[in-house]
Amino acid sequence: MAPGSELVEFDGVAMRPFTASLPMALLQAREATMRIFRPLINAHGLTEQQWRVLRALASAGEPLSVGAVADQTFLLAPSLSRIVANLESRRLIERTTARDDQRRNDLELTIEGAALVKHVAPESEAAYNYIESEFGTNRLRNLLVELDALAELALPEHQKNSRTGQ
Repeated sequence: MAPGSELVEFDGVAMRPFTASLPMALLQAREATMRIFRPLINAHGLTEQQWRVLRALASAGEPLSVGAVADQTFLLAPSLSRIVANLESRRLIERTTARDDQRRNDLELTIEGAALVKHVAPESEAAYNYIESEFGTNRLRNLLVELDALAELALPEHQKNSRTGQ
Protein backbone atom coordinates (compact mmCIF):
# COMPACT_ATOMS: atom_id res chain seq x y z
CA MET A 1 0.00 0.00 0.00
CA ALA A 2 1.27 3.47 -0.84
CA PRO A 3 2.65 5.59 2.00
CA GLY A 4 0.01 7.79 3.58
CA SER A 5 -2.81 5.52 2.46
CA GLU A 6 -3.19 3.40 5.59
CA LEU A 7 -6.70 2.09 5.92
CA VAL A 8 -9.21 4.01 8.00
CA GLU A 9 -12.41 2.75 9.56
CA PHE A 10 -15.82 3.89 8.47
CA ASP A 11 -18.72 2.38 10.34
CA GLY A 12 -16.73 -0.80 10.99
CA VAL A 13 -15.43 -1.11 7.42
CA ALA A 14 -11.76 -0.60 6.55
CA MET A 15 -11.15 1.52 3.49
CA ARG A 16 -8.55 3.84 2.01
CA PRO A 17 -8.76 7.45 3.06
CA PHE A 18 -10.55 9.71 0.61
CA THR A 19 -7.28 11.62 0.06
CA ALA A 20 -5.70 8.36 -1.22
CA SER A 21 -8.51 7.61 -3.68
CA LEU A 22 -7.19 6.82 -7.16
CA PRO A 23 -10.38 7.95 -8.93
CA MET A 24 -10.26 11.28 -7.08
CA ALA A 25 -6.56 11.76 -7.85
CA LEU A 26 -7.25 11.10 -11.53
CA LEU A 27 -10.15 13.58 -11.50
CA GLN A 28 -7.97 16.21 -9.83
CA ALA A 29 -5.23 15.70 -12.42
CA ARG A 30 -7.78 15.88 -15.25
CA GLU A 31 -9.22 19.11 -13.88
CA ALA A 32 -5.74 20.64 -13.45
CA THR A 33 -4.97 19.72 -17.05
CA MET A 34 -8.27 21.01 -18.40
CA ARG A 35 -7.80 24.35 -16.61
CA ILE A 36 -4.95 24.85 -19.07
CA PHE A 37 -6.78 23.62 -22.19
CA ARG A 38 -10.35 24.76 -21.48
CA PRO A 39 -9.84 28.51 -22.14
CA LEU A 40 -8.29 27.95 -25.56
CA ILE A 41 -10.99 25.47 -26.56
CA ASN A 42 -13.75 27.78 -25.34
CA ALA A 43 -12.16 30.75 -27.13
CA HIS A 44 -12.90 28.94 -30.39
CA GLY A 45 -16.54 28.30 -29.49
CA LEU A 46 -16.00 24.65 -28.68
CA THR A 47 -16.79 22.48 -25.71
CA GLU A 48 -14.26 19.95 -24.44
CA GLN A 49 -16.36 17.13 -25.89
CA GLN A 50 -16.66 18.81 -29.31
CA TRP A 51 -12.89 19.30 -29.37
CA ARG A 52 -12.38 15.61 -28.52
CA VAL A 53 -14.53 14.62 -31.52
CA LEU A 54 -12.68 17.00 -33.86
CA ARG A 55 -9.29 15.79 -32.58
CA ALA A 56 -10.26 12.13 -32.99
CA LEU A 57 -11.34 12.75 -36.58
CA ALA A 58 -8.24 14.81 -37.34
CA SER A 59 -5.96 12.13 -35.89
CA ALA A 60 -7.64 9.36 -37.85
CA GLY A 61 -7.01 10.98 -41.22
CA GLU A 62 -9.95 9.04 -42.64
CA PRO A 63 -13.66 8.76 -41.91
CA LEU A 64 -14.48 7.00 -38.63
CA SER A 65 -17.63 5.14 -37.72
CA VAL A 66 -19.79 6.77 -35.07
CA GLY A 67 -18.97 3.80 -32.81
CA ALA A 68 -15.23 4.30 -33.28
CA VAL A 69 -15.58 8.00 -32.39
CA ALA A 70 -17.56 7.07 -29.27
CA ASP A 71 -14.88 4.56 -28.26
CA GLN A 72 -11.98 6.95 -28.85
CA THR A 73 -13.58 9.94 -27.14
CA PHE A 74 -15.28 8.10 -24.25
CA LEU A 75 -18.59 9.75 -25.07
CA LEU A 76 -21.89 7.98 -24.55
CA ALA A 77 -24.14 7.59 -27.60
CA PRO A 78 -26.79 10.16 -26.55
CA SER A 79 -24.13 12.81 -25.87
CA LEU A 80 -22.25 11.99 -29.06
CA SER A 81 -25.48 12.29 -31.08
CA ARG A 82 -26.03 15.84 -29.81
CA ILE A 83 -22.38 16.77 -30.38
CA VAL A 84 -22.42 15.38 -33.92
CA ALA A 85 -25.64 17.26 -34.70
CA ASN A 86 -24.09 20.50 -33.42
CA LEU A 87 -20.83 20.04 -35.33
CA GLU A 88 -22.75 19.10 -38.48
CA SER A 89 -24.95 22.20 -38.20
CA ARG A 90 -21.78 24.28 -37.95
CA ARG A 91 -20.39 22.49 -41.03
CA LEU A 92 -17.33 21.26 -39.10
CA ILE A 93 -17.99 17.57 -39.72
CA GLU A 94 -20.09 15.59 -42.14
CA ARG A 95 -21.85 12.30 -41.78
CA THR A 96 -21.81 9.86 -44.66
CA THR A 97 -23.12 6.36 -45.14
CA ALA A 98 -20.32 3.82 -44.74
CA ARG A 99 -19.32 2.27 -48.04
CA ASP A 100 -19.02 -1.23 -46.57
CA ASP A 101 -22.23 -1.15 -44.48
CA GLN A 102 -25.23 0.95 -45.53
CA ARG A 103 -26.61 0.77 -41.97
CA ARG A 104 -23.58 2.53 -40.47
CA ASN A 105 -22.60 6.19 -40.57
CA ASP A 106 -19.09 7.50 -40.84
CA LEU A 107 -17.93 10.91 -39.67
CA GLU A 108 -15.20 13.09 -41.11
CA LEU A 109 -13.97 16.64 -40.89
CA THR A 110 -15.15 19.12 -43.48
CA ILE A 111 -12.72 21.64 -44.98
CA GLU A 112 -13.96 24.13 -42.36
CA GLY A 113 -13.48 21.58 -39.56
CA ALA A 114 -9.96 20.76 -40.70
CA ALA A 115 -9.17 24.48 -40.88
CA LEU A 116 -10.42 24.97 -37.31
CA VAL A 117 -8.31 22.10 -36.00
CA LYS A 118 -5.31 23.51 -37.85
CA HIS A 119 -5.99 26.92 -36.30
CA VAL A 120 -6.36 25.58 -32.73
CA ALA A 121 -3.49 23.05 -32.95
CA PRO A 122 -0.62 25.52 -32.30
CA GLU A 123 -2.38 26.81 -29.17
CA SER A 124 -3.03 23.25 -28.03
CA GLU A 125 0.63 22.37 -28.59
CA ALA A 126 1.67 25.46 -26.62
CA ALA A 127 -0.46 24.19 -23.72
CA TYR A 128 1.21 20.77 -23.98
CA ASN A 129 4.62 22.44 -24.05
CA TYR A 130 3.75 24.41 -20.91
CA ILE A 131 2.68 21.24 -19.10
CA GLU A 132 5.81 19.45 -20.26
CA SER A 133 8.09 22.28 -19.16
CA GLU A 134 6.43 22.58 -15.74
CA PHE A 135 5.95 18.87 -15.06
CA GLY A 136 9.04 17.57 -16.85
CA THR A 137 9.45 15.74 -20.14
CA ASN A 138 10.45 12.42 -18.60
CA ARG A 139 7.80 12.61 -15.89
CA LEU A 140 5.10 13.33 -18.47
CA ARG A 141 6.30 10.52 -20.74
CA ASN A 142 6.38 8.10 -17.79
CA LEU A 143 2.97 9.24 -16.58
CA LEU A 144 1.46 8.60 -20.02
CA VAL A 145 3.02 5.12 -20.14
CA GLU A 146 1.70 4.33 -16.66
CA LEU A 147 -1.77 5.67 -17.46
CA ASP A 148 -1.88 3.57 -20.64
CA ALA A 149 -0.97 0.49 -18.58
CA LEU A 150 -3.64 1.34 -16.00
CA ALA A 151 -6.22 1.78 -18.77
CA GLU A 152 -5.45 -1.75 -20.01
CA LEU A 153 -6.46 -3.41 -16.73
CA ALA A 154 -9.09 -6.06 -17.23
CA LEU A 155 -12.18 -6.25 -15.06
CA PRO A 156 -11.93 -8.69 -12.17
CA GLU A 157 -13.78 -11.95 -12.82
CA HIS A 158 -16.54 -11.19 -10.30
CA GLN A 159 -17.36 -7.92 -12.10
CA LYS A 160 -17.36 -9.55 -15.52
CA ASN A 161 -19.95 -12.04 -14.33
CA SER A 162 -22.12 -9.41 -12.68
CA ARG A 163 -22.11 -7.27 -15.85
CA THR A 164 -23.38 -10.12 -17.98
CA GLY A 165 -25.90 -11.34 -15.42
CA GLN A 166 -24.17 -14.72 -14.96
